[in-house]
Amino acid sequence: MKNYHTIIYLILIVSLFIGCNSETPMEVFEYESPLVSTGALSGGDTTIYDASSHAFSIPAPNLSAAAFEKHLEGDVEFEAIFVTAPAEVNPGLGPIYNNVSCINCHSRDGRGRPPGLDEKVVSLLLRLSLPNTEDDVSGKPPIPVPGYGTQLNNRAIYGTPAEGSIKIDYTEQTITTKDGMRIHLRQPNYNITDTYQPLPDNVEVSPRVAPVVFGLGLLEAIPEKTILSYADEVDVNGDGISGKPNFVWDVVNKRYTLGRFGWKANQPTLLQQVASAYHDDMGLTTSLFLYENSIGQPQLTINNTRPEVSDEILDVVTFYVQTLAVPARRNVNHPQVMHGEQLFAQAKCVSCHIPTLRTGTLSGVPSVSNQTIHPYTDLLLHDMGPGLADNRPDFHASGTEWRTPPLWGIGLVQTVNGHTNFLHDGRARDLMEAVLWHGGEAEKSRQTILEMTKTERDALIAFLQSL
Repeated sequence: MKNYHTIIYLILIVSLFIGCNSETPMEVFEYESPLVSTGALSGGDTTIYDASSHAFSIPAPNLSAAAFEKHLEGDVEFEAIFVTAPAEVNPGLGPIYNNVSCINCHSRDGRGRPPGLDEKVVSLLLRLSLPNTEDDVSGKPPIPVPGYGTQLNNRAIYGTPAEGSIKIDYTEQTITTKDGMRIHLRQPNYNITDTYQPLPDNVEVSPRVAPVVFGLGLLEAIPEKTILSYADEVDVNGDGISGKPNFVWDVVNKRYTLGRFGWKANQPTLLQQVASAYHDDMGLTTSLFLYENSIGQPQLTINNTRPEVSDEILDVVTFYVQTLAVPARRNVNHPQVMHGEQLFAQAKCVSCHIPTLRTGTLSGVPSVSNQTIHPYTDLLLHDMGPGLADNRPDFHASGTEWRTPPLWGIGLVQTVNGHTNFLHDGRARDLMEAVLWHGGEAEKSRQTILEMTKTERDALIAFLQSL
């Protein structure tokens, strides 16, 4: 069976290369030789030259044969659909949950989006907590809501009440650039309805769409000292940028350590991130989280403390997301893209979206070790202002702070996922809207962009689309 999956996957990869080379117009996706432009190698040796709808789902090309086989095993498990126990295959779903598989949220290993009008909620969830009334709340984990925990599970197995439903509407606002262009932004309003029991009036709600999952092993391999070298919490250099690390609880090593994954950098490792997703999103227990996500709630009928997801599955799924390839940049030497890259730097966007980093050694994953990469992130928290605030602290992250998201692959989201929704809740309907939602530490950069000409703004977006 393993050999069968390997053969099928190799045939798929070959067909993708052939299809991409024969159908992708050069004027749209132009790849330059790495000898000409090393900037195209976004993921170092893990870079893949693929601009098709499968661009986020290709294994790193520098994997050994054994690592490739393990990656394929993880791919199968990442797509596995869980069902209600008892069952012969993949039992243990729920009793309350958000989705039935990893791939359902991270379609094609890509970015989720908020639901459209009359659509079901598929790849967006709501984090919940209660306000911390202590004088010093910094570094404290979110306080669970009695009867709900720290996440709204809007689905449940048969005969069990879900926690509630999610309704979203939007308030429009208009921004006018210096040259008179009117750009419409939409502010989302979230309502939790059909709750199985009353929610406290002071509940804190934070929406999150599923992020892309490629390149994560490279981010995990960046040395902690590299990330901390960009931190400037009290803005000693006076540039208005105050990158701050989040230190979060590591459940394996039982200590606080640097957070680098999640929209608020509230997960320290990919192993814990994967285990948390199984637990919080699907109601599946692991050796890291042995108790059901419905613990202490009436939905819990059987308190099973045996892991429903084995350590072997946890290991291969973690390895899978550690070893997905990063798509190469396109049109790197196009004059408009080069101009946009200059404007990106002049607007000081590179103060948070660090273009180039070097990975260290990640145990068990040599393919991502010692690579020069171009993720455009510092993995630090930044105050993004009241417009993007969720007002929900998470360890050292305040209610206005978010982790700088990597920008690699952002220009391929529409190709892979069929939409252009960006930011943590998908409110931005295109890249310019996403840029103009930036406030707080990015306010000066935002004002610089508002003062650009249309030609300059188009060049800036062309650069982002090349990533």
